[in-house]
Amino acid sequence: MRKKDPKRKQQIIDFVNRFYEDYHRTPSIREIGVELSLSKSTVHAYLVEMSEDGWIDYDGKMIVTEAIGKRIFEYTRTGILGSIPCGLMSMEEEAVEEYVELPISIFGSGRLFLLHAYGDSMINAGIEDGDFVVVTKQSYARNGDLVVVYVEGEGNTLKRFFLDEKKQQIILHPENNRYRDIIVKDCQIQGVVTSVIKNVHRP
Repeated sequence: MRKKDPKRKQQIIDFVNRFYEDYHRTPSIREIGVELSLSKSTVHAYLVEMSEDGWIDYDGKMIVTEAIGKRIFEYTRTGILGSIPCGLMSMEEEAVEEYVELPISIFGSGRLFLLHAYGDSMINAGIEDGDFVVVTKQSYARNGDLVVVYVEGEGNTLKRFFLDEKKQQIILHPENNRYRDIIVKDCQIQGVVTSVIKNVHRP
């Protein structure tokens, strides 16, 4: 069978890379066809051949070029979900404001999300108003972990977690001597803080 045009293959790769840079996803067959004035069947045939020949990895949906594969390996795409209070609890609606890519070598991989911290109850833990906290999404924590928790009827907060099994209660400890512990019977752990990204542009 006659091989496809190598110049056209490179055009496809170049477009896929540009598209990924702009939209953080790979284009559909239709989007490639529109860009390069090709039919969907022709684009599909190119992608299949390019995958078989090692130009790309293609599973029928996602197109992974060498450049994209390197980015996927080195970075994890993370959503900024809004704000979390470091003080009195308040209701916060989880909504992705935007997506950012965090280097795995620094922040690790896994189910990560970012939150804006506000308030001053965690300053002794190095978390100040305006910082970002990097959170690993999980429903459990160990004593001493910094956690994002939801308390029924109260809302979300960021505190240090302690479980008092003897008294069957949970202590949410602020890292500021001006504030008292929050003691609850139950709470929903939404994630554990793994890193803090400092805001150095405070007034």
